[in-house]
Amino acid sequence: MPADQNEHPAIGPEHQLPPPTDAPSKRRSGAVRVIMWIVILLVFAAGFWLVLHHQEQTTAKAPRGGGGPVTVTTVTAQKGDIGSYLDAIGTVTPVYTSSITSQVNGIVTAVHYKEGQIVHKGDPLIEIDSRPYRATLMQAQGTLERDENVLAQAKMDLQRYHEAWDRRAIPKQQLDDQEKIVLQNQGTVKLDEGVVQYDQVQVSYCHIVAPITGKVGLRLVDPGNVVQASGTTTLVVITQMSPITVIFTIPEDSLGPVQERLRNKAVLTVDALDRGGQQKIATGKLLTLDNQIDTTTGTVKARASFENKDAALFPNQFVNVRLLVTTLHDATLIPGSAIQHNGQTAFVYVLPDNTAHMRTIKPGVTDGGTTQVTGVSPGDVLANSSFDKLQDNSKVVIAGNPAAPGNAPGGSSPRGNGSGGRNPGAPGNAATPGNAATPGKASTQGNTNSQRSTPH
Repeated sequence: MPADQNEHPAIGPEHQLPPPTDAPSKRRSGAVRVIMWIVILLVFAAGFWLVLHHQEQTTAKAPRGGGGPVTVTTVTAQKGDIGSYLDAIGTVTPVYTSSITSQVNGIVTAVHYKEGQIVHKGDPLIEIDSRPYRATLMQAQGTLERDENVLAQAKMDLQRYHEAWDRRAIPKQQLDDQEKIVLQNQGTVKLDEGVVQYDQVQVSYCHIVAPITGKVGLRLVDPGNVVQASGTTTLVVITQMSPITVIFTIPEDSLGPVQERLRNKAVLTVDALDRGGQQKIATGKLLTLDNQIDTTTGTVKARASFENKDAALFPNQFVNVRLLVTTLHDATLIPGSAIQHNGQTAFVYVLPDNTAHMRTIKPGVTDGGTTQVTGVSPGDVLANSSFDKLQDNSKVVIAGNPAAPGNAPGGSSPRGNGSGGRNPGAPGNAATPGNAATPGKASTQGNTNSQRSTPH
């Protein structure tokens, strides 16, 4: 019987598919977990945003200075003089430094100086054995004495020949020859005198004396050492200590004002400060400028002179130099700590009525923490603290002045009722110009700028 064409052949167990599982339920459980994590993250994000938003609203609502007047210390703009200085670095340079070497050959017989001693010009320093040179000098003196006598004899003969020639007792040629002999002997005597002087100089070289007044360095030779005239061994070094100079550089852009003052015969004061620039060592005056600008640095060298009687300046010492170029008279001066900056703009807070008013200024010369400015007037009271809390038109309380009830710093009333009262601008509490010159001490005198505030 023929087989049914639609009948499928039997399949073995090893070729059968596994029974179907519950796949839809597994997919549903995975999706639920993903959704739960998304919800959790959204909840955390919403909470974080709410916290930040609350802090921003609190900060925006809370006024600067803790909700009340800002307590500040004040300074008063003054009218006075201030110097315009050029700051530079310099090196202490002696006017004279003498490194003495031997001019003769010989043995050192004595050293007369002590290390670090202050010697004066002409003081003996070192002795070199001079016996060979004194013997040579004696020989030269003997030769000179002999030739001087020969010259004297020739002159006597010349006198006799003149007398004989007057009587026509001798020929004219003999007289002329004798005249030339006298001239020859005179030349010989001059030669001998030069030899004597040379030997005297050689003997003097054996006795070394101080050429300048100054301080002697460490001993470089000892008795018994042999020195050579052609050698380079230094026997002693003397450095002049007083007066002494400082060499420093001036920028070429600042050369004009300095030259103008020098042409007017002005004496420019120069201060030498220590390495840290805090302590003044000595005060001197500018001597001169170099005759050309260093093209590699764009500066010109200058030399200043200092008396240095106390030896405060030491040769080759590094110092900071301040050159007083000119002095500004009747300038408006304020402490540099009162100046604030916003980019390239400088400003201060002026307190005419216990209210901070921002005012733009132009700083100028600065000296020792004091700055010359334009934009404020002498007598203006300026804020000198609490700049992080101040802004334009902020109410302020001057440190040292009693705060009126209801306006204590922080905005709370002493009685706890928060009711209105007098603000720091009440009579008797105004910081009038000229009464708050010292930071931290507010003025309590006068009521020129005082006013009564509206209760709030």
